[in-house]
Amino acid sequence: MEYKKASADMADGIFHVLQTTIKTVYPKYYPKEVVDFFCEHHSREHILEGVASGNMSVLADKDKIIGTGCFHEDHITGVYVLPEYQKQGYGMQIINHLECAISEKYKTAVLDASLPAVCIYERHGYKTVGHGTYCLKNDVVLVYEIMEKRLSKGGRGYEA
Repeated sequence: MEYKKASADMADGIFHVLQTTIKTVYPKYYPKEVVDFFCEHHSREHILEGVASGNMSVLADKDKIIGTGCFHEDHITGVYVLPEYQKQGYGMQIINHLECAISEKYKTAVLDASLPAVCIYERHGYKTVGHGTYCLKNDVVLVYEIMEKRLSKGGRGYEA
């Protein structure tokens, strides 16, 4: 597996990872309106903005993109791994890389965790510091956890 910066020519592969993961995993936790919201949010345009920021990377198995991660300042904005590659440590590998990049300028990483990801982040040392809500159509409310983790230099573990 290789973790590398995303480029514009990877947009279709990243789009596939995002859409496949959302459409496969999220319906187990959320109503259709939430799934539709995430699918619309993670458009090709949004992906190209992430690539242009220089803060989006991919995890690839040869030429196949199997996961992606992105951050903005101290905020992890997304970690997605194709369903068939989940539960093999690839998400943690992406998180470690994101934390390492964030730790160059910040002491804490922050993220908004979806319901399926809360336990994963907790196992990786994140603590819930709040709850967020976002109103969607049909009076559906998306609820998510706001989580933080104190970083050491290099992004691995807590500071002493």
